[in-house]
Amino acid sequence: NTRNGLVTTYNSLLTQIDQMAADSGFNGTNLLAGDTLNISFNEKGTSFLKVQGSSVTSSSLGLSAIGQVDFQDSNSINSVMSTITSASNSLQGQASSLGANLAVVQNRQDFTKQMINVLDTGAANLTNADLNEEAANSQALSTRNSLGISALSLANQAQQGILQLLRG
Repeated sequence: NTRNGLVTTYNSLLTQIDQMAADSGFNGTNLLAGDTLNISFNEKGTSFLKVQGSSVTSSSLGLSAIGQVDFQDSNSINSVMSTITSASNSLQGQASSLGANLAVVQNRQDFTKQMINVLDTGAANLTNADLNEEAANSQALSTRNSLGISALSLANQAQQGILQLLRG
């Protein structure tokens, strides 16, 4: 009875594998259904990464439904276990490939974020002004201008005084 229950559980898990792989799409792309994802790194499309998915179903992994006789003796169970191990190795290889592509995309994303920060800082340095500092600079310029006018006025008065002394 226990082995018969395990057969039912095993076959049910195969259905779950197929359904999970079919439901793992995002924005119309499902890498587990064999779709291709094109990632463009610049606006011209000259720098890109093409990620090829692979079909992941129980049958593509070599797993097939079993009958009651497949779990009745050790040799049959070992054969099923061997098939499961092979399927697991295949999934690990696919995960490794997707992980390598993910690392490339994350590196490019980090680089782009850092470039954006540098450009934002540069633009801010060019356009942002400290209003208090600019007001103080304007007041200092106005005071300097006022002092210059006063100095010219005093110099002009002094010249007129000397001219009057010389005429008189």
